[in-house]
Amino acid sequence: MAITRDKKQALVADFSELLATSKMTVFAQYKDLSVADIQELRRTAREKGVVIRVIKNRLVRVVLSQNDTYKDADTSALVGQLLYATSDSDEVAPAQVLNDFAKTHPALQFAGAFSAEGAVLNVEEVKALAGLPSREQLVAEVVAQLLSPVHDITNALSGNLHALLDGVEAKAA
Repeated sequence: MAITRDKKQALVADFSELLATSKMTVFAQYKDLSVADIQELRRTAREKGVVIRVIKNRLVRVVLSQNDTYKDADTSALVGQLLYATSDSDEVAPAQVLNDFAKTHPALQFAGAFSAEGAVLNVEEVKALAGLPSREQLVAEVVAQLLSPVHDITNALSGNLHALLDGVEAKAA
């Protein structure tokens, strides 16, 4: 069944808004996935703040041509049945969500990505992004590194205190 012009305009407007606020848009082929698989992907993506959209590539090209940031982007990778994962809060979350899902559903294959700056990323670059730790993990690692000297000093002082108490206890006995 053909989509009406009004529905196409609504899809273009919706995807334009998603693309404008997105820090990263990753697209992947989903040819042999079932509807249940796509619903599962959407559910897990929603939990991580990622929006999944299935939209015709021709309409995506219209959206890209209307956006100043993406109007010169290479759209040659937009072939086949693609789904688009976007996130407005984390650059690597869309790649990580799709990568995690692809581990159990090998039919899902990366096709590329668009960065917020308008750059087109290839499959290898998207896979590299998917391997990065999440933002929360990076923040936790930085905090741990900053607190490391404090913990070292605390442990050293408490070790000396324990030795002093053990010495006093040995003298008293």
